[in-house]
Amino acid sequence: MTSGLRPLDLSRLRERPFHLFGREWMLITAGTMDSFNTMTAGWGALGTLWSRPVAIGFIRPTRHTFGFANRSPVFTCSFFGRRCRAALNFCGTRSGRDVDKIKATGLTPVKGKAGCVYFAEARLVLACRKIHTQDIDPHRFLDQTIEAHYPKKDYHRVFVGEVVGCLSRR
Repeated sequence: MTSGLRPLDLSRLRERPFHLFGREWMLITAGTMDSFNTMTAGWGALGTLWSRPVAIGFIRPTRHTFGFANRSPVFTCSFFGRRCRAALNFCGTRSGRDVDKIKATGLTPVKGKAGCVYFAEARLVLACRKIHTQDIDPHRFLDQTIEAHYPKKDYHRVFVGEVVGCLSRR
């Protein structure tokens, strides 16, 4: 099966990161084709860190994807646009512990070159090799209103991945 996605050199990427994360959302996926999980995320970042192109994702320890992201050396960030909004809503409100998200949404998982998993329906995929993790420390909040995002005290772990591949429909 072909996904219709083609490799894209990162120097040609023309995306608006605030739109990608804040409006489109994404699926963060970790694991292998035999055992993976995905979750919807609206928080993330793209940039350059340690002279490398990076994508940064944030995952709460209470999420099922958290364990997969901890164990896996790679993860993907898949962006879909508005056409898959219902699938992203589902993946953001249901746990992979309780339901088969892939079966329920009809998304088509694809094995990437680095062993990562992405989805054929995506319009943009960033394949990332995990290079750093760090837990959010609430004692470091300079703006105490941020604490309101954590009523359960389940502070995110930051996953920094070097972008090792980019696929696009454009």
